[in-house]
Amino acid sequence: MSKLFEELDYAPTPIGAISLRRRHILALQTDVYEILLGEEHLMSSLFTASEIALADKGLAALTGNGLDVLVGGLGLGYTAKAVLAHETVAALDVVDLLEPVIRWHREGLVPMKTDLSDDPRCRLIQGDFFALAASEDGFDAGQPGRQYDAILIDIDHTPERLLHGGSKGFYTQEGLTAVQRFLKPGGVVGLWSDEAPDEAITALLAAAFAEAWAEPVVFANPLQDGREVTQAVYLGQKS
Repeated sequence: MSKLFEELDYAPTPIGAISLRRRHILALQTDVYEILLGEEHLMSSLFTASEIALADKGLAALTGNGLDVLVGGLGLGYTAKAVLAHETVAALDVVDLLEPVIRWHREGLVPMKTDLSDDPRCRLIQGDFFALAASEDGFDAGQPGRQYDAILIDIDHTPERLLHGGSKGFYTQEGLTAVQRFLKPGGVVGLWSDEAPDEAITALLAAAFAEAWAEPVVFANPLQDGREVTQAVYLGQKS
């Protein structure tokens, strides 16, 4: 049996100390991996349905092959892995602010080991997604102004509950309009949310994009006798 609790790594970062830990839940007979920023839970391997849905629903809005995708926020890697499961995807860039998170994937400390760093289609980039979104050159230092078919963002808890202040200007009509400079015609921006769909957030995207909609993601919480939880994926599509 696994240890009941193990801290796999702990490191300071510009926004606070981050840790990766593994817990064995006896009631479920399973190991659960968690990322914490200070005392705040950022992600758990027990709840990944909406992270996967961010990839699947975002790519479902696109047609064609050879897609270029950007994911903002690496975490345990479930959104990125779901992107790579689509044969239509030719290249994936994943931007994360925190060096330790990228290192965990390169060292195989996460549940999927080194799957992402070993995939030749996938590039892990340390950087501030929101600063890059507001910059002139965008996300690819080797190809300034590069455009993607999809930009999928899983960083903040919701567009209204922010991880840190650096993202505040992004969740505005101006910020969401500006990021479309790095989106191909017909491309999609997707936002992950820890909460159920909110009409105000959908309306915000509708003010910036040609089309906007919310997709509820419903799943059972095994820690609460299967009680249903509803989270959301918001999508905006460029004309």
